[in-house]
Amino acid sequence: MKNKLRLCVSALALMTTASAFSAEKIHMINCGDDTGKGIQLQNELIKQWEAENEGYTVEVEFVPWGQCQEKSTSLASAGNPPAISYMGSRTLKQLAKNDLIIPVDMTEEEQASYAAPILATITSDGKQWGLPRAFSTKALYYNKDLFKAAGLDPENPPKTWDEMYEAAKAIKEKTDSDGFGLAAASFDNTMHQFMNYVYTNGGEVINDKGEIVFNSENNVEALAFYGKMASVSQDGPIAYDRAKLRPLFSESRIGMFISGPWERSQIKEDINWGVTTIPVGPKGKPGTLLITDSLAVFKNSGVESQALSLAKLLTNSENQMAFELAEGYTPLRDLPEVKGLIDTDPTWKAFLDSIPTGGPEPFVTDYVGLQDAINEAVQSVVLEEVDAAEAVETAAETLEDYK
Repeated sequence: MKNKLRLCVSALALMTTASAFSAEKIHMINCGDDTGKGIQLQNELIKQWEAENEGYTVEVEFVPWGQCQEKSTSLASAGNPPAISYMGSRTLKQLAKNDLIIPVDMTEEEQASYAAPILATITSDGKQWGLPRAFSTKALYYNKDLFKAAGLDPENPPKTWDEMYEAAKAIKEKTDSDGFGLAAASFDNTMHQFMNYVYTNGGEVINDKGEIVFNSENNVEALAFYGKMASVSQDGPIAYDRAKLRPLFSESRIGMFISGPWERSQIKEDINWGVTTIPVGPKGKPGTLLITDSLAVFKNSGVESQALSLAKLLTNSENQMAFELAEGYTPLRDLPEVKGLIDTDPTWKAFLDSIPTGGPEPFVTDYVGLQDAINEAVQSVVLEEVDAAEAVETAAETLEDYK
C-alpha cells in the first residue's frame, strides 16, 4: 500500500511538473526597475490575471530605460518578440508600418475615456496601436524670490510669450541670475521643449490627414521666439538638455524653466517656487505637449490575444488610475479622483488645465529622423546661423520623408 501511495504521489508530482512546464509564457518587457509602488500594484494584477487564465504565466523583464525600447524592437525584428512591451507612443506608427505590433481594438466606451489629444498619441489610420500607460504634460516653473528681486510680481506669473520674455529680461538685467533655462542640446527633449511653443501658438507638425504642416507662420513665430529666449537664458543652451536645467533652477541661477510634474519633488526645498501653465503665443491658447508611453502588443508571440487581455486589465480606468497615483504620473483620464488630487496639491492644476488643448507627439514612421530635423532647426536659430523662416522651411522639406 505504501508503495502504491508513493507511486501515486510521484505520478502527481510528475503531472504537476509537466503542467508547469507546459504553461505558455507571456514575456513582458517593462522599462526601468521593479522598485516603484505602481509596479507592486501591477504585480498583484498580474497574479490575478494568471489565476483567471490557467495555463499562462507572465514573465516580466525589467530593462533600463536607455536600452528598453531598442531591445523590444530588436527581438521583434529577429522573430522572437516579447508579448507585451512598454514603448514610447511615438514609436508605434513605425512599429505598425513594419508589421511588428497588432492594433488594439477599443470599444467606443474605451476610446471615450481618453481626451481626444491623448487618444491621438496612439492613433494612426483610424486604428489604435497601444494602450496608454504613462503620461506627462509640461508647465512653467518660476522662482518667486528672483521675480521679487527683479521688481516683478511673484504672484502674477507671465501668461503670454511677451510677458515671459520681459520677465526673463528683467531677471537677467537686475539680478545675478539668468532669466530662463533653455534646452537646445541634440536630444529628444529639445524637440519636446520646442513643441510646447508650437502648441501654444496654434501650430502643428502633422495634421489629422497625415500631411506635414510644419511650414506655417505659427511655427516660424514659435521658432523665432525660441531663438529670442536664448538671449535671456543661460550661456550655451546647446549644451543643455532639459534635465540639466533643474540644477540651475535649484541653485537660483535661472528664473524660469519649462518641465514636467516630476520636478516638484526634485527642486531644493529652500527655493520659493511657483508653477503655472505655459505662456501663450500671439496665435495660440494654453497648451502643452502631450507625451504618452504605451503597452504595445507584438505580433508572432503566439499569445497575442492573451497579451492584449492582460494589457487591457492593467490599463483599465480603475487600475490605471491607481498605478498613476502610486507612481506620481499625470492622470490619463478625467476621473473624480483627479479633482481630489488638485485639492490635495494645487500645483497639479497647471499640468492638468492645458490637456484639452494640448497636442500629441508627432506620429510619424521615423521618429529619430523627425527629432533630428526639428533639433537642427532649433539649434541653427539659437546659434543665429539662419533665420526662423529658413530653418522651418528646411525642416518641413525633410519631414516629408518621415510622415
